[in-house]
Amino acid sequence: MNRFISYRELGAGARRAAWSWFSPSISLASRSVHSPSFATVDVEDLSSSHPAEVKNLVQGNWKTSANWSSILDPLNGDRFIKVAEVQETEIKPLVKSLSKCPKYGLHNPLRAQDRYVMYGDISAKAANMLAQPEVSHFFTRLIQRVSPKSYKQALAEVNVSQKFLENFSGDQVRFLARSFAVPGNHLGQHSHGYRWPYGPVAIITPFNFPLEIPLLQVMGALYMGNKPVLKVDSKVSIVMEQMLRLLHDCGLPMEDVDFINSDGITMNKLLIEAKPQMTLFTGSSHVAEKLASDLNGRIKLEDAGFDWKILGPDVQEVDYVAWVCDQDAYACSGQKCSAQSILFVHENWASTGLIDKLQCLAGKRKLEDLTIGPVLTVTTASMLEHIHKLLKIPGSKILFGGEPLENHSIPEVYGALKPTALFVPLGEMLKTDNFELVTREIFGPFQIITEYRHDQLELVLDACERMHAHLTAAVVSNDPLFLQDVIGRSVNGTTYAGIRARTTGAPQNHWFGPAGDPRGAGIGTPEAIKLVWSCHREVIYDIGPLPKDWEVPAAT
Repeated sequence: MNRFISYRELGAGARRAAWSWFSPSISLASRSVHSPSFATVDVEDLSSSHPAEVKNLVQGNWKTSANWSSILDPLNGDRFIKVAEVQETEIKPLVKSLSKCPKYGLHNPLRAQDRYVMYGDISAKAANMLAQPEVSHFFTRLIQRVSPKSYKQALAEVNVSQKFLENFSGDQVRFLARSFAVPGNHLGQHSHGYRWPYGPVAIITPFNFPLEIPLLQVMGALYMGNKPVLKVDSKVSIVMEQMLRLLHDCGLPMEDVDFINSDGITMNKLLIEAKPQMTLFTGSSHVAEKLASDLNGRIKLEDAGFDWKILGPDVQEVDYVAWVCDQDAYACSGQKCSAQSILFVHENWASTGLIDKLQCLAGKRKLEDLTIGPVLTVTTASMLEHIHKLLKIPGSKILFGGEPLENHSIPEVYGALKPTALFVPLGEMLKTDNFELVTREIFGPFQIITEYRHDQLELVLDACERMHAHLTAAVVSNDPLFLQDVIGRSVNGTTYAGIRARTTGAPQNHWFGPAGDPRGAGIGTPEAIKLVWSCHREVIYDIGPLPKDWEVPAAT
């Protein structure tokens, strides 16, 4: 196969056949030609001749706007989705909608407690729907269409979302609001600690996990009693638009969530005018810092990071370690905030052929099954320019890759790079003039590899200390003293340790988020939900009675 055939050149049946390349685990018999009942799009027919339309949800109504933007198919440039993007002059209804929500929330431990039960029921119904093969397949395919990744990677995102909803079914939502009481000083007095909502809140999420990140954060916000306005990157917002429609079918009140499509400037204006009590931002560190300033610190951040992995001195399971390194660096074309950005390799691994194994695994990735694919935020030219700058560092060299993908129809506004690894000597990397360049995050299939001697662990830990964001990390070793030393002197919020350690692939059953920043936000677990979407409120009850012999005391 020499190139990707444009969807404009295929009929509906041929398009379904073409997409079977990317979903080998789903038999043709199990694929429905009809979309699920809640859906307003046909995944297989999305094209310039059958473009989908993405609307906004404001005060319980789906609305368009004065401006429609076109989203390009990442694989062939087809204008296959139209998004109703809200303009700056159109934000007043959204401002009004948020302002209707009081600071004490839509529900809290002392008000409208039946809504905790309602959200447990909604989660149960949504989990059941998402577990249905035709619904799961629908979202998996929709993710592939807008954020191309292998079928298995897209399906994993759907499965994590389904499990999360399952986890917070029944009474689990009300358990999030569990409080405590402490006895007071006298009869009738006790203090009560509550988890209290913020009320009006905002959520901004990126393109790379178009279902998992916005869904988990929206549901967490709702569980705790907040009213969120959600903005997802317009390139992929169709996924969450369809998920909201599913949730409405499962009983989610239409007015509980607003959904906006807009550019960054318009969203920034909305935040400044609406003044949400808290904003959750997942994405670029640069944008995160601007928002933190604009919103006077009323923000939680899960920003991207230059994520590191250290291979310890105890060499074992080389094939497995190589496979995990390949997955961490290149799955989803490296477009994960947890992707392996730099690999520190102990000298003991030098004779194992680790790099050759990595190169072999990376070489098996191909566009036909989307194990490598379009890079949606960094162009090919930009990635090649970065490589060129790095190669000016003495001792640096390309280990593999470093070339554009071939025989494709990916539009030039996106990137298309072969899986790439660049070696940079540790000593050179740590030089002041080089460090910022070497640790610049490239949100694509690119990683830095370096080697360290037994007496250079201090230099490795110094490099980790100097990095500015601390999201994920991996310490690949079963040596308990080595693990203790490295983990004890590092800070990354989600750190994997042991010979099977990875940096990516976080499920719903453990905390995922950065550390070292008081604004850091987590996702997935009860602890994450309570930290991000509620604050502590203390109520001191003091109802008496007064002592029978009480008299007015002297002034103090």
